Amino acid sequence: MIQYTAFSLLLFILLTISNLVWGIKFDLPATPSNALTPKCISQYVYTDTLVVATIKIGVGYNQIVDVKITDNSPAHNEYGGKKDIEEDTRLAFTTHADADVSICFTNTLDDEFRPDPKYRRTIDLDIDVGAEAIDYDALAKAEKLKPIDAELRKLEQVVQEIVDEMDYLRKREARMRDTNESTNERVKWFSLGSMIVFVGLGGWQIIYLKKFFQRKRLID
Repeated sequence: MIQYTAFSLLLFILLTISNLVWGIKFDLPATPSNALTPKCISQYVYTDTLVVATIKIGVGYNQIVDVKITDNSPAHNEYGGKKDIEEDTRLAFTTHADADVSICFTNTLDDEFRPDPKYRRTIDLDIDVGAEAIDYDALAKAEKLKPIDAELRKLEQVVQEIVDEMDYLRKREARMRDTNESTNERVKWFSLGSMIVFVGLGGWQIIYLKKFFQRKRLID
């Protein structure tokens, strides 16, 4: 009984943590087409991770809201987007690299209107990453899973993400340690080389000055 209670408590805690959703709500001012400045929201995401962005747009006349999703990896991957959003939009994609994923919005004001602070639209953005991006209700129906089986499947995914993150941190720590050791080795050899050069230069100066004074017959 105690073991079952402990397991239930652990399950509740992990599912509570996993249910945290990254969301943000903000006003996006409208600007002319020749002075657009994207408003970007970024989040670091690991490779091969499912991401679902749910966008809700507030009412705004004479304004066109576009969204584009990219990352800052060397490949500069693009994960799509949508132009002239007028209703709730759901964008799903799988990342191709460990990088910051940026969801960028622009709000273009109609050319017939002058810029004014009153021209803006409210953006409500919710982002589900990894286990939270999976529709377990649909999965349970497709595979005819019981509710507890669906929750255990979700818990398994959450635990796997934790393991993957710990493995990533371990590899990152190993790379940083290798970098520190390599830097220390280079500093050591540079210091040793500098000492040899200084000692050699000092010895050369002594020999040169001795010969110079002997030529001037200042010393024997």
